[in-house]
Amino acid sequence: MTRADLDKQPHEVAEMFDGVAERYDLTNTVLSFGQDRGWRRATRAALGLRPGERVLDVGAGTGVSTAELGRSGAFAVGADLSTGMLQAGRRVRRDVPLVAGDALRLPFADEAFDAVTISFALRNVVDTGAALRELARVTRRGGRLVVCEFSSPTNAAFRTVYMSYLMRSLPAVARGVSSNPDAYVYLAESIRAWPDQGELASRIAGSGPWDRVAWRNLSGGIVALHRATKC
Repeated sequence: MTRADLDKQPHEVAEMFDGVAERYDLTNTVLSFGQDRGWRRATRAALGLRPGERVLDVGAGTGVSTAELGRSGAFAVGADLSTGMLQAGRRVRRDVPLVAGDALRLPFADEAFDAVTISFALRNVVDTGAALRELARVTRRGGRLVVCEFSSPTNAAFRTVYMSYLMRSLPAVARGVSSNPDAYVYLAESIRAWPDQGELASRIAGSGPWDRVAWRNLSGGIVALHRATKC
């Protein structure tokens, strides 16, 4: 088993997620106290998908988020760097299209999708700006982006409690349910090091042809949905 470092080398990130693939979805549900389901529904709603549209789910893991997007009637495709996650997903979601793909070099043509999304994976990419530009490349003009990612709780007292949970309780809880608890030490560190809502909005706006950037907090700011349109 392995854990990645915060320099986020792609092979280390992929190997780490390979090691947690079998129980990843269960672990996320336990660690989030079941809120992960609501976050996926909110992401689908924010994309405003319509039947017949094509949506790409980057960092899809086992495809649980891709399956949620498909409930809209859109054709949803998941892509992930970790072959272990993809294999675990294909065993239980055989009707969900899942392909191997690096967020920095997506295996799709220019403007192939009406919408793109990346959930809880952008912070694991070594070059955030390059990933956002690659997402724009595969999105048609006027298409939508939604980034669902951990963020900074807006209440100061709650933020203090939350950061303590991340660095102390989260790895301890992970030891009881995850196949690779050490990976969750990295995940906690990566959340703590990630920019807040305003800074991420600035990065999206400055990374390429993304316009009308806005965000909405979920669960008091534990998670934020950032939305943008390709201009």
